[in-house]
Amino acid sequence: METYEVFAIRYATRDALRASHFIGGDPHDGPMPMDYFVWLVRNADRTFVVDTGFSAAMAEKRKRTFLRTPTEGLALMGVDAKAVKDVVITHMHYDHVGTFFDFPAAEFHLQDLEMNFATGRYMRHGRFSHGYEVEDVVGMVRLVFGHRVRFHAGSAELAPGISVHHIGGHTMGLQCVRVASARGWLVLASDCSHYYEHMETGRVFPTTFHVGDTVEGYDKLRALAESPQHIIPGHDPLVMKRYPAPSKALEGIAVRLDVPPVG
Repeated sequence: METYEVFAIRYATRDALRASHFIGGDPHDGPMPMDYFVWLVRNADRTFVVDTGFSAAMAEKRKRTFLRTPTEGLALMGVDAKAVKDVVITHMHYDHVGTFFDFPAAEFHLQDLEMNFATGRYMRHGRFSHGYEVEDVVGMVRLVFGHRVRFHAGSAELAPGISVHHIGGHTMGLQCVRVASARGWLVLASDCSHYYEHMETGRVFPTTFHVGDTVEGYDKLRALAESPQHIIPGHDPLVMKRYPAPSKALEGIAVRLDVPPVG
């Protein structure tokens, strides 16, 4: 079995309150900031990027604090986005697909149901469409016609030790990524669980297509991972605190996930 190094690269952040992160709000409405990540999975033979983030222009539009472009973050890790061959898009929300055009050599891995959702009847409703940007969706449709999207239905092995798994819930076609690492099977949950607290308490983020699939999805994540400590949530600032930076120069920018947590 091949194993991989796995990194979370932070490219943006925003301030928020707890009430905005749980269906039904929260009685302890203190600060609960949100970080934005892309993920890098690599070994000597293969490089996968998971999600492509958003641009500075989108940060301004959506009032997010922009730290660096995803491609700049990858460059700090020694990865040239223009040379990346495989990109997993966990779902097509603006903060996960927004700079797809910076990966001109890549094939994009996407669930059938996600494209169906993003181009189908539910986008008539702001409750579901607000997380999408129409130009991102149209751009991905163009990539389909350019033969650069590989569709998956459910679970699929992308390479030895790397697989995608449909979870749904947050969006119809949301998928997670399972990776073999030196410390066991890691699961990059992306928005299957925005924060550790969601999967640990069974609570749900307000932007959700199917609450039941979200809650059932937490069990699926646990079944795929070596342990609950091997599941990496999609937006939790605690990820940057629990895992070590690859180097002193990358503190606050990236952390290594294929080694044991430090806190």
